[in-house]
Amino acid sequence: MGISELRQLGPQRLKDVSIDGTIGEELVRSGKVSRSDALLAQVVARHCDTSLDRILTSEGLVTEEDLLSAHARRSRMRRLSAAEVAVARIADVSLDPRKMLKHGLVPLQDEQHRPILALSDLDQLRKIATDLPVDIATATRVLAPRDAVQGRIVAAHRPHLTDLAQARVNALESCRNWGPRINPRMVMVFGALAILCAVTVLFPRTVLALLVLWATLTLLVTAGMKTAAAIAQLSARPPSPQDETTLGSKEPLPKVSVLVPLFREREMLHALIARLTQLTYPKCLLDVVLVLEEADDLTKEALAEIDLPPWIRAVVVPDGKPRTKPRAMNYALDFCEGDIVGIFDAEDAPDPDQITVVARRFARLPREVACLQGILDYYNPQQNWLARCFTIEYAAWFRMILPGMARLGFAIPLGGTTLYFRRDVLEELGGWDAHNVTEDADLGFRLARHGYRTEMVNTVTEEEANCRIWPWIKQRSRWLKGYMVTYLVHMRRPRLLHRQLGAWKFWGFQAHFVSALSQVLLAPLLWSFWLILLGLPHPLDPVVPRDILVAAGLTFLMLEVLNMTIYAAAVCTNKHKALLPWVPLMHVYSPLGAIAAYKAVYELVFKPFFWDKTAHGLSLGLVRVPAPRASDHAVDLAAVELQPGHERL
Repeated sequence: MGISELRQLGPQRLKDVSIDGTIGEELVRSGKVSRSDALLAQVVARHCDTSLDRILTSEGLVTEEDLLSAHARRSRMRRLSAAEVAVARIADVSLDPRKMLKHGLVPLQDEQHRPILALSDLDQLRKIATDLPVDIATATRVLAPRDAVQGRIVAAHRPHLTDLAQARVNALESCRNWGPRINPRMVMVFGALAILCAVTVLFPRTVLALLVLWATLTLLVTAGMKTAAAIAQLSARPPSPQDETTLGSKEPLPKVSVLVPLFREREMLHALIARLTQLTYPKCLLDVVLVLEEADDLTKEALAEIDLPPWIRAVVVPDGKPRTKPRAMNYALDFCEGDIVGIFDAEDAPDPDQITVVARRFARLPREVACLQGILDYYNPQQNWLARCFTIEYAAWFRMILPGMARLGFAIPLGGTTLYFRRDVLEELGGWDAHNVTEDADLGFRLARHGYRTEMVNTVTEEEANCRIWPWIKQRSRWLKGYMVTYLVHMRRPRLLHRQLGAWKFWGFQAHFVSALSQVLLAPLLWSFWLILLGLPHPLDPVVPRDILVAAGLTFLMLEVLNMTIYAAAVCTNKHKALLPWVPLMHVYSPLGAIAAYKAVYELVFKPFFWDKTAHGLSLGLVRVPAPRASDHAVDLAAVELQPGHERL
């Protein structure tokens, strides 16, 4: 609840509240804030882990300029303008620029070449005071706008910050060292293919029999994991929304940063900002960072036309290689202010109370639970058959399989959005691997390797289902290539991985990745079982008894029925009941994965770091979704109108 709501509750809320000795008193004295609003800000501060400055600016009651002037008068400190900060010389000190960005301070030199410390928030200085070099810790302190301070740091340390963004993760747990070794890798791949082709020519039926056997075994493993996960999830008592929002409610709410990576998202910007304004988390604790690429002029121009609320800001990532989402997030991580860091995509429509649910859940969990994964869903399933099938697949994965795997104690691959991390753990692990095109799946297992856990949280974010075949194949090929990369990276030292994960999670890792990749790559061999079921000849008839082939075909059919049952169970208990008649089409939908898998193998060899971007906005103007439900805690500060087709959130 913010100041706007408290005003409606009457003066009784102001009992036993005082602004004496606070910055609120100075703002009232200078006429920038009314006394009642300053007192209400003190009430909000009792329940939120933030400053009066943030509370007042987030609701648009004062500007940063007003606050800097008030602090300067109150503390008798000199103020620097943005222009003065931009031309001042940087003091040569051994201080990590990432820490300077995080805490909003920069060591400069004055006209007499004496060191001064420019900062935007006195509270942040207390958090970093012990890390400051002696000459800076004792230097004269001056106030300056935060954007100007961070801009000066970036200008002075651009090459270093750019390098750090692509190399934060430990080299042993990253694929970045694949670049210089691309020629040896190509030689190895082509050598292996040549050997496989030669053996196939010499012993065609033997090779086919072995591949069919492997495909069948991995199919059984996949079916076993899916069944166990589905049973584990269906047998668990689902938490109620009341349970989620009341967990840990006695603790002050923490500040939460949300990274929103954007690249060529001009069409999505207005809908995105409108959805973000519907979040009911106190805006004084919300820090939304729109992450833009330096070369993306279209998105920057579109954003310049939007009047952003104070709690949404943009960070521009210097151009560099690889140009990937994880590299951009690594760079923007140091600009975040929150203790919890979340991820949204441009097309996301999160539940309005999602961040409140996440913050309360983190408050009651031990530190070893470092990540919370929400449920992903789609808001355009009725667009065409592909969107319907994609929605069914996501419902089974995020509502059945993934939470079931977590309940069974396996390490789980994360989804790319609706993720929330404890910031200190994320920084400890080095953020994301900038070269891995499925940085989310990779990070899920890196968390597990270092003793941390991920839990599912009962909150939903809706996305735009990829509704065109070629864009779908490109997106899925990127995911599969990332799966291949993730498996190869973590299996560099299998004994170390086994020791870090433990036997249960290690073999779960093997079963998940090896089976998933084998299934999409060897899918055509499994389709050959339809020949047996239809009474037609099979290429293995001369070497395998027909009874065995028939038994294998029946097993294949039973497992297909099992898959359909899981899909049906996933959609029959939520808002997607209308998709039940479309479940049989999943058998037509799944073969698209094989095409994507072969594209992924090609790119793994020739373009391992290439990010085949997913096109968004394909449903603009076509999909109408319900307006957001009313909330007692919602405050629309941005006054951004929702665009047609995107009224949901």
